[in-house]
Amino acid sequence: MNPPNQPSQWPPPFPHYLHNPFAISAPELNPNPNPNPNSVPVPISNHDPYSIPPYEPNPNPNSNPNSGVIINPNWNHLLPLYVPKKRRRGRPRSTAQSVHYQNQVYQVPYVSNSIFGVSNGELSIPSSSATTIIPNIGVSNSSNANYKNPKSSTQTVPDVSDEIVVINKEATSEALIALTSGFPADSLTDEEIDAKVVSVVGGIEQVNYILVRNHIITKWRENVSHWITKEMFVDVIPSHCSKLLDSAYNYLVSHGYINFGFAPAIKEKIPSEPSKPTVIIVGAGLAGLAAARQLMRFGFKVTILEGRKRAGGRVYTMKMEGGNRTASADLGGSVLTGTLGNPLGILARQLSSPLHKVRDKCPLYNLDGKPVDPDVDSKVETAFNHLLDKASRIRQLMGDVSQDVSLGSALETFWQVYGDAAKAEEMNLFNWHLANLEYANAGLLSKLSLAFWDQDDPYDMGGDHCFLPGGNGRLIQSLAENMPILYEKTVHTIRYTSDGVQVVAGSQVFEGDMVLCTVPLGVLKSGSIKFFPELPQRKLDGIKRLGFGLLNKVAMLFPHVFWGTDLETFGHLTDDPSRRGEFFLFYSYAAVAGGPLLIALVAGEAAHKFESTPPTDAVTRVLQILKGIYEPQGIDVPEPIQTVCTRWGSDPFSLGSYSNVAVGASGDDYDILAESVGDGRVFFAGEATMRRYPATMHGAFLSGLREAANMASSTSLRSVKTKVDRSPSKNAHSCASLLADLFREPDMEFGRFSIIFSRKNSDPKSTAVLRVTFCGQRKRNQEGSKPNQPHSNKLLFQQLQSHFNQQQEFHVYALLSREQALELREVRGGDDMRLNHLCEKLGVKLVGRKGLGPTTDSVIASIKAERGNRKSASTSLLLKSGTSKPRAAILKKKFVRKAKVMRINNGSTPSNLGVGAKTVVNGVGSLSTPNQNVDSIISGNGHGFTHPSSINVVGTSSTPTKHNIGSFCQVYNMDANILQ
Repeated sequence: MNPPNQPSQWPPPFPHYLHNPFAISAPELNPNPNPNPNSVPVPISNHDPYSIPPYEPNPNPNSNPNSGVIINPNWNHLLPLYVPKKRRRGRPRSTAQSVHYQNQVYQVPYVSNSIFGVSNGELSIPSSSATTIIPNIGVSNSSNANYKNPKSSTQTVPDVSDEIVVINKEATSEALIALTSGFPADSLTDEEIDAKVVSVVGGIEQVNYILVRNHIITKWRENVSHWITKEMFVDVIPSHCSKLLDSAYNYLVSHGYINFGFAPAIKEKIPSEPSKPTVIIVGAGLAGLAAARQLMRFGFKVTILEGRKRAGGRVYTMKMEGGNRTASADLGGSVLTGTLGNPLGILARQLSSPLHKVRDKCPLYNLDGKPVDPDVDSKVETAFNHLLDKASRIRQLMGDVSQDVSLGSALETFWQVYGDAAKAEEMNLFNWHLANLEYANAGLLSKLSLAFWDQDDPYDMGGDHCFLPGGNGRLIQSLAENMPILYEKTVHTIRYTSDGVQVVAGSQVFEGDMVLCTVPLGVLKSGSIKFFPELPQRKLDGIKRLGFGLLNKVAMLFPHVFWGTDLETFGHLTDDPSRRGEFFLFYSYAAVAGGPLLIALVAGEAAHKFESTPPTDAVTRVLQILKGIYEPQGIDVPEPIQTVCTRWGSDPFSLGSYSNVAVGASGDDYDILAESVGDGRVFFAGEATMRRYPATMHGAFLSGLREAANMASSTSLRSVKTKVDRSPSKNAHSCASLLADLFREPDMEFGRFSIIFSRKNSDPKSTAVLRVTFCGQRKRNQEGSKPNQPHSNKLLFQQLQSHFNQQQEFHVYALLSREQALELREVRGGDDMRLNHLCEKLGVKLVGRKGLGPTTDSVIASIKAERGNRKSASTSLLLKSGTSKPRAAILKKKFVRKAKVMRINNGSTPSNLGVGAKTVVNGVGSLSTPNQNVDSIISGNGHGFTHPSSINVVGTSSTPTKHNIGSFCQVYNMDANILQ
């Protein structure tokens, strides 16, 4: 893929007396004309876990307050670590092209190659290494008289070694390990700064913190199956640095840099009883499972709702068998794209499973089955890579215009110059490379953004591309073990308020403190999950802009391996550009699947056509290609024992394969999708929320760890806020008065239901505020009432009536769309049926006034402003006409209404609801009393009221009468104090 985006001057200057240990030779041109100012435009990550990070650029080159570990200037030898170009799935780009970018290297202090070992993509450094590091503090070149011109032959070096903690003699080696975990060698990440891991950014404290942090990471990477404790470092870290040890350890654990996974020592840390609020996770893919394990270890009560009958989502390993042959086929995510620091590589180590490198050898075959001439292959590949480089340069010249241009149009334009003189074989080869690029991005080139299609290239992980023997389903199985997963729960509604969330799956309602949505971008795009209130427009726009492409596979289990065992990939050309992605690449899994398994890929436009192709036709076409390649070589191609064709685009739980940056989108949209909404109630994870690692399995996993940390932090902040702000809002009375004033003239009214909305907005999806009125004195609603209609337990309401003022009135509220309001109005059968329809069919949650939240406040403010303008205009007209209207005629008479409630399990309906009330899941009915200090919740699925332990109720009514309160509370097993 394209070379990474880099600044014109890189890196920022170090103090004059120091050698820059992480210098990067950068290109003269910036191939990305529209870099995100919030991103780090350097070859690799600087703070997401498990990628090799660069030196963090300082926006002010004249000062470096965030400088930390700096290498001993006496090092004269350097070990180059070449910046990896993003080698996507399929055939990698040749290393011979683009010499302009060829020499981009990281320079680190020289360490003999013999001391390094690599296991599953992990750097290992023997303890016998004698490498040393002496960090110093970066100081502004212009602010210290001791610093001289770098061209000067003599320089003064401040002596600060006495102030820096000495942990061991392997600080350089530990810095390299930290690099693979996503940490800069000499600075803090933005997340660390936000977490206030040090009291002052820059200085000796930061230097020591970085040394301690790197040491902890290294010790865990030595044995990722053990649980690292702070006590392990007490004898190593000086006592005066104990606070730094606490800070570094707590940060690394809470953010999932250490002590994650499913090793027995780590699973033991999950408490037997949760001590923190309930979290609902939608989706049991890699993101959901990673988050669930972390949150449960943090002490949260977790419930995972999965629509499928299995865990894993788009990672699916299917066991194929027949004729005494078996094989594990990865029908979804299959390749670990870069293993140096990859968290999935760490999980593989916990399984004690070595990874299998995907070899670079990938021969190509013509339509007639003959191998492509190597010279022609090399010529076209060089030309293709040159076109990609030209596209990078042209987007710089185009500026902002490149955001509205596709990569495909640029490549097609450049190729026309070359293609006129190209031979047929060369044209076919060019189309094959286009198909390979569409496979890499799971999208049509005509829809990929020229400006940002490769925005994640700078963060590509180092190391080989690998298979996990036995399939990635092994990771899913271990992650899902003993997890609280409820299968076949298709979520269609997520509601959130300032008090919590409600997730509706079919006829069941699940309530919690927070929800984590990990569904694929394709599902979000489809709108099959409704959010109430609706997601912010910013997020809706981001969902719409990002692309979500398609990749399909044909997996074939054969009696034996006939294609050879010396390669993992080979390709096939076509002369039809519209079918260039049809079975263009084959993967051999014979070495890792446990049997002779071959998988053919379908990408680009062909992947969409494949969705409607009969499986028999697809397999027949694949066998024709294979026979055309191998039978001329005298090799017989047997009939497959079993075949499987995927249809990821038609799968309602994915609706595609993985994300890409479409025309009009940018890397910012990944960040937007990752943003939480609802004041820390609704969170999002998944590969489409990872700007640095989109479209990858490790990106999905890391997003789950990220959101687990965010949710824990949000809970802590909310807890602190609750303790600090226990008094009612100063504006509570004015808000209640405003709401009462607005509902004196509702825009829609039927039975006990009143609705207000903005008349200026005619959109049926626009938000309206519903109020349902309940009172103590029962008055039968004659509308649609039937003599044989069952009613609720009379004894229950006789007891209630004996304790409450028969004339009291209270209200509960909800947000819904105008379209839903009209639907509710048309429901026949009276208020009973309307309330049942509201809760069961629409899944609406009724709350007290205090539970409405800031979203409702903004709607109410808008309606108030509109009515104020409306009344001003009306008054003006009356004054102009010289007439006025009596006040009594303007104000609408306020009616006292009474209500019935929805049917309980036994089929009865309460005759009165002068009480607060309930959440509904499958269970026994229960009611609680109204109180103006708590919020009322009414929701349902038509199966009755919840157990009292799940009730969090009470509406905005007048205070109930206080006689016989003790006996009332005995009847309902309640604390009498809540009624006082």
